[in-house]
Amino acid sequence: MRNTGKVIQTALRSRADNREAYMHIPDNYLSPQTDVVMAVAMVPVWVHCIKKVRATLDREHMAFLGICAAFSFLLMMFNVPLPGGTTGHAVGGALIALLLGPEAAAIAVSVALALQALLFGDGGVLSFGANCFNMAFVLPFVAAIVFGALNSRLHDKSWGTSVSAVVSGWVGLCLAALCAAIEFGIQPMLFTNVSGAPLYCPFPLSVAIPAMLIPHMLVAGVIEGVATAAIYGFIKKTAPSIIVGPEAVDGQLAADGTAKKNSLIPTLILVAVLVLATPLGLLATGDAWGEWDAEGAATAVQEAGDDSLQASVGLDAPTFADALPTGDYLQVYSEEQGLGFAGQAAMYILSGVIGVAVLTIAFRLVSLTVKESGAHGNSRAA
Repeated sequence: MRNTGKVIQTALRSRADNREAYMHIPDNYLSPQTDVVMAVAMVPVWVHCIKKVRATLDREHMAFLGICAAFSFLLMMFNVPLPGGTTGHAVGGALIALLLGPEAAAIAVSVALALQALLFGDGGVLSFGANCFNMAFVLPFVAAIVFGALNSRLHDKSWGTSVSAVVSGWVGLCLAALCAAIEFGIQPMLFTNVSGAPLYCPFPLSVAIPAMLIPHMLVAGVIEGVATAAIYGFIKKTAPSIIVGPEAVDGQLAADGTAKKNSLIPTLILVAVLVLATPLGLLATGDAWGEWDAEGAATAVQEAGDDSLQASVGLDAPTFADALPTGDYLQVYSEEQGLGFAGQAAMYILSGVIGVAVLTIAFRLVSLTVKESGAHGNSRAA
């Protein structure tokens, strides 16, 4: 008889290094058909969001979007322990949705995910569309809807906006995790070889959903919510006029009577502090669920003790992405040199610096192609 509880408990354990990022689906865990479907599904989302962002954000806010993308990149570096010995992290999609709107968040998180996949080996190249669907589409749009619904009722209370931000981040990340779990779980149902062995992710929905959803509900979602509320509240106090998200659209921000100081210097200092603090993410031991190599996945299936589960026969299959010059070269260097924690921390900080620099410079350059001021206010009010 199938022992689902034991299977889930075993699936929650993993053994690889702690640089893996929770919910970043690697290549070969999803079928090429699934990868194509998810990428095609994201195309109209990206088209709509690009049009919306260009129509609603002026030069200042477009440049600020680069800082927001940097927040997302950095938050995903802070791995934390999750139940079952795995690790997870916040994404920052809810935060950006509250600051600049869900369309801007979709663009910022997508660019951050692309940077991670191409330069740092986090998340697959073929599965980029699926990762964006979960973290750049579902998360920010759900968070914006939840925040708008709650804050419209709680805004008059001193704690209303903070609670709305926490809940929106929690719900958004949990639903993103659920989507990833479904994408994992349908693989053994749809894609097997002639002997019935799974070609991609070996764990069915009955394992994938609780293994992904429970840790996110208990820990990762809470972190996403708290980070969203804390950083949003900080920017709301130091640079309120930069916010053009749901609270500004509803006219609630102006009704706050918040002092109209608008300095991004405290925000930039916060980014610098986060960069220096990124080595804290190295302290979380364990791997993210669903991101083992082929050997690790086979071991997880074997340790589950469930005869109905079979190890995947396709996780180590080569793809064209293997020929791309992608990967975390800083991590490889630290491993080759046998660096201790101090050396690894330095490499982690350098990764953060590179990521922040690339994102802020890229969006700064893009901002030169949009109107200098005034675009966002009229369009969002319309």
